[in-house]
Amino acid sequence: MQQPLKSAADAATAPFTDSLPHRVPVLVAGGSLVGLSTSLFLSRHGVPHLLVEKHAGTSAHPRGRGMNLRTMEVFRVAGVEREIREASAVLAGNHGILQASSLTGDDEQWLFRKIDPGGDHARLSPSGWCLCSQNDIEPVLEAHARRYGGDLRFSHELLSFEQDSAGVTALVENRVTGERFPVRADYLVAADGPRSPVRERLGIGQSGHGELFHNVSITFTSHRLADVVGDRRFIVCYLTRPDADGALLPVDNKERWVFHAPWHPEHGEPLEDFTDDRCREHIRRAVGVPDLDVEITGRAPWHAAERVAKAYSAGRVFLAGDSAHEMSPTGAFGSNTGIQDAHNLAWKLAAVLQGWAGPGLLETYGEERLPVARATGERASARSAEHAHPGYAPPANPGARRGAVLTVAMGYGYPRGAVAGADPERPVVPQELRLTAEPGTRAPHMWVTRAGERISTLDLYERSVVVLCGEGAVWRNIVRHAAARLSVPVEVYEIGRGPGADLVPEEGADWAAAHGLESGGVLMVRPDGFVAWRSPGPVPAPEAAVAEALTLVLSLDTRTPEQEARMLTEESQLLTEGSQLSAGQPRPPAVEPVSLVASQPLGEDAQLVDREPEVAGRGDAAPV
Repeated sequence: MQQPLKSAADAATAPFTDSLPHRVPVLVAGGSLVGLSTSLFLSRHGVPHLLVEKHAGTSAHPRGRGMNLRTMEVFRVAGVEREIREASAVLAGNHGILQASSLTGDDEQWLFRKIDPGGDHARLSPSGWCLCSQNDIEPVLEAHARRYGGDLRFSHELLSFEQDSAGVTALVENRVTGERFPVRADYLVAADGPRSPVRERLGIGQSGHGELFHNVSITFTSHRLADVVGDRRFIVCYLTRPDADGALLPVDNKERWVFHAPWHPEHGEPLEDFTDDRCREHIRRAVGVPDLDVEITGRAPWHAAERVAKAYSAGRVFLAGDSAHEMSPTGAFGSNTGIQDAHNLAWKLAAVLQGWAGPGLLETYGEERLPVARATGERASARSAEHAHPGYAPPANPGARRGAVLTVAMGYGYPRGAVAGADPERPVVPQELRLTAEPGTRAPHMWVTRAGERISTLDLYERSVVVLCGEGAVWRNIVRHAAARLSVPVEVYEIGRGPGADLVPEEGADWAAAHGLESGGVLMVRPDGFVAWRSPGPVPAPEAAVAEALTLVLSLDTRTPEQEARMLTEESQLLTEGSQLSAGQPRPPAVEPVSLVASQPLGEDAQLVDREPEVAGRGDAAPV
């Protein structure tokens, strides 16, 4: 693997020094929020990859600001939560959504005042909601992806690709030098935006309600607006004056602001009509200060839509983020869903490429994530209707509420996919938030002490399968033996208060009850923190039960002859040494047969923890 490049400028001009075609396990098309997240997660798994982005650098426009609890948990485990919070510190005190005819009137009301008024989030998660604009978060993701070995090349564009039974061959252009070169990859991840040329060339259609409304996002500076806003530290303020409605968002609570003005291209209104003068006067009327100082610094159109791809993959090509789904911006569901797409896909790619899962595991990506996108998109549209988002005129009866925001963000699950024992009739998003370690749901958070350090149980889940059991239980050796026999990396932790416990829960906490276990029970958790399998109590043939669960979850019955040969070699070695397979051990990529998908050239409109847990056996979006 090449040495990571240090800057976007270096990435644009540095030549490939190895023989062509450039060979990588994974090629990522698109270097925005989801593409960069994909790169970070792949890097954390030790998967060499190449990311190409046609733009010269990360986003310069403040958008996609709201990171929910689940996304911040993901970033915590990936080691970037602290820096993201530092990048967002200026808006750390902003909460709630305000609605008013203007900022100078007396008819204002808070649609909600606090994100977590009762402090309940701390019981559910080691992380908290974060308001961080895309232009602030992307550089953090880029820096960490490079730090862990990601090869990120801005000013590089994917021009075309074709795939066969063994991989994907793509043509990439350096937009600075004009040089074109082929790239050979095992898999391609398309994080190339809502007009995804990759999705279109694959012929994957979309479903959903389509376009909802259109806005122009206007960035501006104003020295006096902060005095008008006063101590109202909102996330967004919906200004409802009929001739000047829109949404006002603070960037630094001082001089930098964003205003979303309704735009109606469906009525023939051209984008060119949004001149500096028009934008300036619109903002002044909306705010209620006719002589407000307003300097327009930029504008960008955006389109709110509810669409979901009918398939998340074709052969060796996978869709993630906006290429897979579009959502109404209210609640920032789209960016969070896209980041969690990347998180779901990254560990599965790593498991297959490193040989400890069969290629059938990759089929579960769409099986799990597509239903989540549909349910979340419906809730995002309903929330826009509830908040009367400027420019949105929903149907008279948009439908019933589809769960509270926190339930959608944290409570979604996978009734089908890479899970064993999940209830297939369980709704993807339940009516009430219940995080009780049911198979297919996000594992519960609990504070524990490990080697004198206080961590969350969620900090354990990243690069291997993890098994939790009681202190002194028979499971440790049974699980290790089954995992070694199957050549699967598994970490086993005994929880209790005795001297032999790996993890000690806080005083008064019942870890077994929190995880739905009785005496002698066991819990298996995937690398993405979702429960893979649970045995509430003892089972008659425990090693067979563990092996069956691992085989089902990791699609081990779809392993190729190459993977089987590697597995047998490693099994013999591991059983001889009596050691546990390292979760961080890199392996050469496997080659699996897939169906052929024809490809065509891509068009010119291509889009663009605070700590790292020392686990035994491990190696080192849209507007609100």
